[in-house]
Amino acid sequence: MKHVHFLGICGTAMGAVASAMARRGYVVTGTDANVYPPMSTFLESEGIRIFQGYRPENIPEDTDLVVIGNAMSRGNVEVETVLNSRLRYMSLPETMKEYFLWGRRNLVVTGTHGKTTTSSMLAWMLEYAGLEPSFMIGGIARNLGRGGRFTDSDFCVLEGDEYDTSFFDKRSKFLHYLPEVVVINNIEMDHADIYANVEEIKLSFRRLLRVVPRNGMVLLNADCQNCADVRAKAAEELRMVQVLSVGFGEEADVRIAEVEYRKEGCSFALVVKGEDSPMLPLAGESFSVPMIGEFNVRNAAMAACAACLAGLAPAKIREALACFEGVARRQEVRGTVNGVTVVDDFAHHPTAITQAIAGVRQRFPKSRLWVLFEPRSNTTIRNLFQKELATALAGADFAVISRVTNHKKLLPEQKLDEDLLCQDIKYAGTDCYIGADADDIVAHVVTHVHPGDVLLVMSNGGFGGIHSKLLTALAQ
Repeated sequence: MKHVHFLGICGTAMGAVASAMARRGYVVTGTDANVYPPMSTFLESEGIRIFQGYRPENIPEDTDLVVIGNAMSRGNVEVETVLNSRLRYMSLPETMKEYFLWGRRNLVVTGTHGKTTTSSMLAWMLEYAGLEPSFMIGGIARNLGRGGRFTDSDFCVLEGDEYDTSFFDKRSKFLHYLPEVVVINNIEMDHADIYANVEEIKLSFRRLLRVVPRNGMVLLNADCQNCADVRAKAAEELRMVQVLSVGFGEEADVRIAEVEYRKEGCSFALVVKGEDSPMLPLAGESFSVPMIGEFNVRNAAMAACAACLAGLAPAKIREALACFEGVARRQEVRGTVNGVTVVDDFAHHPTAITQAIAGVRQRFPKSRLWVLFEPRSNTTIRNLFQKELATALAGADFAVISRVTNHKKLLPEQKLDEDLLCQDIKYAGTDCYIGADADDIVAHVVTHVHPGDVLLVMSNGGFGGIHSKLLTALAQ
């Protein structure tokens, strides 16, 4: 096999794998609907030819394998050409498994929340220790400068997503990742476009645990009931796997203790049960991380435990955590203009919104807090979390919501009711405004903010470029 063609090549993960295959000597080409820097220039620097816009003739005649991205669906002209021509094709997770994951020590970080930050922390710890790990993460860790790469290291850190693999493979992506270690940060209802309820999500996690080897390890959240349910229902399979719980409760195998929250970060210690625990090197050790919020303490504790399993000494873990610079779009300060600070966060689930608000209040305890929320994910555009979103957003001093625009595939009775959401937020005692779009929201906010206020922008998308628009408007 010599020539590999990627459909959707400019995605973060697709681009990283395409680059890695080019470096292994394969001829690599690809197509995407939107081709723009920095990914386009990066791929071109790797000697990869990119086609903009999908056309049958983009697929070279000598193509041996087509890698089809998760965003592709039936009806795409190149997908149809691949199927009609009987070309060999794979999903991205299958490609990673076949060409990069066999024989490696794969550390897979999963969960509804925190997996990007936790996997970034873990990859940075291994990098700091000189192990040059491969990693594939759904965000950009500032210490690492990119979301994915493949090296010759024995170690590979993977953010394990429970979302489906491709249009032709509806299993969760993480089932392809050959885990030695699985971290389960938490389990909640999400991805309402493919899961009917949380029980279906828990089933997918139980399937993941079935492929952990005897000499591997499962680290799960001791404080999450759904994690406990997964452990209980998978008890038969888990007799062949080592399982340790990590959390704040007394029953945790590794307990997070002596937590201190400061404006500039958090510190904590780990208490380890059992004289034969593989976590004994961490017993009584203290760590600090320059990030805020209880959820980041848990993320750091999980990452520290996984790093310990990879053989890192507590001193290296401590040093790496202390200089961890965070992840783009996770409580990232985008700028302060005329005394008003704009913070960007990826939160788009009620639990994550609640935690993000608590973290920002810890960092800016004397500021009035505005939350600007875009219901955009396949879950939050539905009324599945109608009341939970109201409770979460009411934790701010001012809540601003954008109208749902991508609801064409929903039945009217499925769609989030923005007016009812706003009404419930007001009933809880928090001022609320519904904006038609980013420009409308910016116009409303800049006429009402005061110096010292903090604007927390939450979306899993671009939100119409609202961050730069806010900073520009505030300057004017």
